[in-house]
Parts: sequence; C-alpha cells; structure tokens
Amino acid sequence: MINESMGWWGVLIGVLSGALRGGTPFLLVSLGECLTEKSGKINLGLEGVLLMGAMSAYAIAYKTGSPWLGVLAAAVTGAILGTIHAFLVSRPKVNDIAAGIAMLIFGSGFAFYLGKPFIQPSAPQLPPVSLGGWISNPQVQAALKISPLLFAGVALAFLMRWYFRSTSWGMHVRAAGDSPAAARAMGISVGRTRFFSITIGSALAGVGGAHLSLFYPGAWTEAISSGQGLMAVALVIFARWNPVHCLYASLVFGGAQAIGPSLQAIGISTGYYLWNASPYFLTLLVMVFTCSPRRTLTGAPGALGSNA
Repeated sequence: MINESMGWWGVLIGVLSGALRGGTPFLLVSLGECLTEKSGKINLGLEGVLLMGAMSAYAIAYKTGSPWLGVLAAAVTGAILGTIHAFLVSRPKVNDIAAGIAMLIFGSGFAFYLGKPFIQPSAPQLPPVSLGGWISNPQVQAALKISPLLFAGVALAFLMRWYFRSTSWGMHVRAAGDSPAAARAMGISVGRTRFFSITIGSALAGVGGAHLSLFYPGAWTEAISSGQGLMAVALVIFARWNPVHCLYASLVFGGAQAIGPSLQAIGISTGYYLWNASPYFLTLLVMVFTCSPRRTLTGAPGALGSNA
C-alpha cells in the first residue's frame, strides 16, 4: 500500500496503519484476558482460542457468505473453549498455567485439523471503515481503512473500565480476584464470577481471531496468529490490568508489528526480520521489567493465579 516514493512519510503512515489494524486483535484478546485476570484467574490458552476463532469465523463466512455470522461464530467458539477452561480451573488443585497450556495445544490442534479445507477458498471480508476519505492519495486512503471491530474494541475498553469501577457486578469480579475469602463473606459466588469472566474473556479472544481471518491479513492460515494470544498476557501486565491502558498498549504492539514491512516498502530491507521481531522483544522487555524484585505489580489482583 505504501510505496518508496513516499519516503519516511510512508513509514509513518505504515506504522499508524499497523497500529490500527494490527492492534485490533491485541486489543480484543487483552481485554478478554484483563477480565479473566481481574477475577483472579490466568488463561494462557487464548492463543488456541484466537486460532479457533479465526478458523471458525472464516469457515462460517465462507459457507454462509456473511462475515458478521463469522464474527458471531468466532465469539461462540471462544465462549465454548472458555467454558471448558473455566470448568478445568474450577477443579481442586488444577493449576491455571497447566490448564492454559493444555487448552492452547487443544485449540491450536483442533483449529489446524478443522481448518485444512479452508486454506484455499476465499471468504467474504468485513466491510472496512475509511478514515482517509478526505485525502486524495489512494495509498493513504487504503492504509486508513479500519476494521469495524476496532471501534467495538475501543468502546469496550472504556465500557469495561466503567464496569469495574461503577457497577456491582464489576465489584464482584474485582473482589473475587483480590480476596476470594472476603468475597465469599460478602455473599459473592467466586466460582460463578470466575466462570463467567473466563467464558466472556475467551469469547472476546475469539472475536479477535475473526479480525485476523476476515479483515487483516484477511485469510485463514495456520500461522495467522503469530503468538498474539500469548503476547496479550504480557500486554495486560504492561497495561497494569487497566482496560483503557490495554487499548494504548495494543496500539503500541500493533505499530511495532508494522515497522519491518513499512521500512521494506521504502526500500530499507536491512534488519527486516529483526524489525519483524519487535513485538516479541516488547513482550520480553515487559516480562523482564515487571518481574524485577525491585518493582511491585501495581494493579495486579491479589489472588491472581491462586486456587482459593
């Protein structure tokens, strides 16, 4: 979309486009993980959910001709996998990490198996929202065509912050994540709260997968997620368990993904693969920075990952 004649403006536009397009799945998955972790549980299986969401969205869109039915199918698929995960981690002595890895392998393998027939066919894509209609340059116009799921994600980030701060249900989620014993003393069902939080969080991750296959990059392949489901866990830590901060962090991660292709588009190919690894470097930096013994995890739920 960006050619060499645009120079460094092309790089800037490419990174901006990448932040908006590539940041959308990060946003949806991280919001889902934020909800899950606020309730006191960790879901490392969201990579498998993302792949199953992408596959099911593409398959249903291809079969029905409606990309929106594909998005719905992705949400339902994510919710089903979330229900399985929620059931597993509700069992006594079942470790969140082990259950998440098991669901990651299960979801990925199932997506690869069921998605084989849909690698070649072309499914209808989600209609883009153009933010560059007032610009005469067709390349810039193409770069600023945004997924409608991004707008849903932005609205959801602010809605989720209000939900945690100002509603009784949000208070129940925070209480279950901070102090399960105190929550039970208040009459809150910790198990049910966590169950629904994990299920809804996984549904959001499934919708993130729908963005990948039905908008950008807009196809179903087995390597479509590139580890974004796992990186979203680090992103939530980076955002300090704040949904609106998840929005900002998602744009940063999405923009980092676009640095390599944007530089290559203007003829700079040196270090291309190194630049493409930018999101992974960011993930490592986040984990190293937040795991420092000199630094507390501000905003982390008090009972995160516990079996209480």
